[in-house]
Amino acid sequence: MNHLRLDTNMETVNQAFRIALGDLYGNISLFQDGLLKEPVPVILAGLEYDTPWTRDAAINVWNGASLLFPEESRNTLLSVLTGQEGQVRIGGQYWDAIIWAAGAWQYYVTCGDREFLSLARQAVVNSLYWFEEREYDSGRQLFSGAACYGDGISAYGDEFSDSNQGESGIDHWPAANPDKCDSQKGGVGIPMYTLSTNCLYFLAYQLADDMARELGEKEDPHFSHMRRLLLEGINRNLWLPEEGTFAYYCSLLSGEHICRSQEALGLAFSLLCGVADESQRRQILAHCETTPAGIPCVWPPFARYTEPDGNAFGRHSGTVWPHAQGFWADAAKKSGAYPAFWEEFFSLTRHAVRDQQFGEIYHPLTGQLYGGRQELHGPITEWHSCSRQTWSATAYLRMVFEDLCGMEFSPEGIHFAPLLGTELNHLTLAGLTWRNARITLELSGSGCQVETFTVNGVPQKQPFLPARTSGDVSIRITLI
Repeated sequence: MNHLRLDTNMETVNQAFRIALGDLYGNISLFQDGLLKEPVPVILAGLEYDTPWTRDAAINVWNGASLLFPEESRNTLLSVLTGQEGQVRIGGQYWDAIIWAAGAWQYYVTCGDREFLSLARQAVVNSLYWFEEREYDSGRQLFSGAACYGDGISAYGDEFSDSNQGESGIDHWPAANPDKCDSQKGGVGIPMYTLSTNCLYFLAYQLADDMARELGEKEDPHFSHMRRLLLEGINRNLWLPEEGTFAYYCSLLSGEHICRSQEALGLAFSLLCGVADESQRRQILAHCETTPAGIPCVWPPFARYTEPDGNAFGRHSGTVWPHAQGFWADAAKKSGAYPAFWEEFFSLTRHAVRDQQFGEIYHPLTGQLYGGRQELHGPITEWHSCSRQTWSATAYLRMVFEDLCGMEFSPEGIHFAPLLGTELNHLTLAGLTWRNARITLELSGSGCQVETFTVNGVPQKQPFLPARTSGDVSIRITLI
């Protein structure tokens, strides 16, 4: 376990970081499922959950849990795999299960665990072929299924809610509407094609080849072919040139319908996964809408949840989820949209310090903890925001590790591309254990351009730390 200390010139940031560490550590518990042969420590989804979820597991590891708790991260990833008929695959809710690939790759580049990487590639390859056979629409060149994290029916328009028989989950919809699903291939076939999920498939095909190269194996030419098809499909079906952004989803109910709402995770993934080209990137950043509390998960909210007073929002539409904030902030920073990054970072900082925890969901206007409205066995009712949600805490850690500190992990080592500002202009991260090194990182200045980079007092030509580094390491970076 790392014994980290973050010292900055802003006490609220120091406090929020400690709260994030506490929420993450407090959600580690013994658990057994998937490929785990006995109960071992894993990362649960939150204080009110007693299991990991596939998407939560992947996101938490991707966000930086693998840097702090490598053994627990590995266990968590293994706990959501299945071994059916002698073939290892990714389990959990099927539509966004493929996000596991991103968590697995992040664990590898952080920890260098080649034994795990071999298993991970099997799981990713088997899952890609499995889902491709059952959920891929070759005509639209897209995978069907719900949005990443969008398991609640409040994430979707009336065309899905009206026929869900008052149930809260989109996973109830196929059973209630079997005649509307394309399940002939043995899949579920929800007639919906979402931006976030298809961006994740695009990334997974790339990571499968990255894993192969790292293992010294041949890349699968089919995967590069599928990336090209997916990129064409996303652009043809979901890009809105007149609006300069991607649509949330297209559905086949009542004819082909495009939901033009803004999906925060989808837009973030389009930037982070390499789906958006440079022109699209600029347009997306220019047209993205935010709220006083941060970027909303879906915007505008669906009207059935905003009634009666206009101050209500859907649980999965209109509300602010910190894990989406974390990805959007990261995408904004890595795209050079620094004001957008700082907006999300300071918003989440304020909320965490005020509540002394990282909650699950916030009201977009007031910023208060708020669970949003959603159907529950019939009528629409207000839900609650779960406490100490793990992916909310790790979203903040992602902003600190990848954006402020600028640590970008690869099999070769750590590349540094940090960011400080006029308000937050000094940062020291001490006690970080990475592979065989114990790192103290000190940043000073204001900006994103590295002026000096020293390791143990020795100036370096590039802001890079090789994977072979061992022992105590002191890194100092000045920014302009």
